[in-house]
Amino acid sequence: MTPRDDADNDADNTEGAAGPEGAAGSDGRWSDLDRPPLNAVALRRALVREGGLWSGVEVVRSTGSTNADLVALAGAGKAEEGLILLAEEQTAGRGRLDRQWTAPARSGLFFSVLLKPTQVPVARWGWLPLLTGVAVATGLSRAAGVDTSLKWPNDLLVNVGGAERKAGGILAERSGADGVVIGIGVNVTLREDELPVPTAGSLALAGAVGTDRDPLLRAVLRSLEQWYVRWRSVEGDPVLSGLQETYAAGCATLGRTVRAELPGDRSIVGEAVAVDGDGRLVLATEEGVQEPVGAGDVVHLRPA
Repeated sequence: MTPRDDADNDADNTEGAAGPEGAAGSDGRWSDLDRPPLNAVALRRALVREGGLWSGVEVVRSTGSTNADLVALAGAGKAEEGLILLAEEQTAGRGRLDRQWTAPARSGLFFSVLLKPTQVPVARWGWLPLLTGVAVATGLSRAAGVDTSLKWPNDLLVNVGGAERKAGGILAERSGADGVVIGIGVNVTLREDELPVPTAGSLALAGAVGTDRDPLLRAVLRSLEQWYVRWRSVEGDPVLSGLQETYAAGCATLGRTVRAELPGDRSIVGEAVAVDGDGRLVLATEEGVQEPVGAGDVVHLRPA
């Protein structure tokens, strides 16, 4: 997925979309043989099992926002924990701060999942986007053979021709008192001439060994299930679950000079030195102060 309003491609990625289920038809948008449709039946067979996290898989041709649709379903009592909503095309995808995103049909993975971590204190729910980032990066590295890294808090980075580019991201939204909807977007087969800005990327442009979205999706969701179950079993403790250490090891933001653009038109420049126990990015400023950043846009500053 690719942003239309952020020239540096630094905003959070969009989620997928949901709507009435449909198969590929004769519409020209669905005629690209390099981008076959997802197989909902095969995905259900592979992912939904007794005792597992995933309770259902819905694949739709086109809709606005899977996060919005899944939040609405959960609010109406029509979604269980573990429901997965995927869209082949999104028309109103959103990133954080309501940034707009767009992507060609079937060029990526655009989906949302419903989680209900009721065993975990709400104060630790802020780790869910970071946990999802670790799971997505791990799953894609294994299935696509692409080196991935994470830009705090939830962007997926790949290397294209020696340059760091954003290929995906995560958006988390609360759903009622006990739920969180996690939206995930990953550019899979986006081509160079389809990129709106040079800093966007895709798995294909990064040299992926395979771009079949079905196995990529299964790898991501299995990785997400493993990490979520482990994190939930220790009541969301980021140390006992290994999440804090693993996130830091794969975070491209740490050790770099960054600018954090905060709410209220305030910004901080400093070296990113750690991710603390609350999942916040800790910046060491020139004044010798360490400031934790819990919300805001972070820009990796290039050398002068």
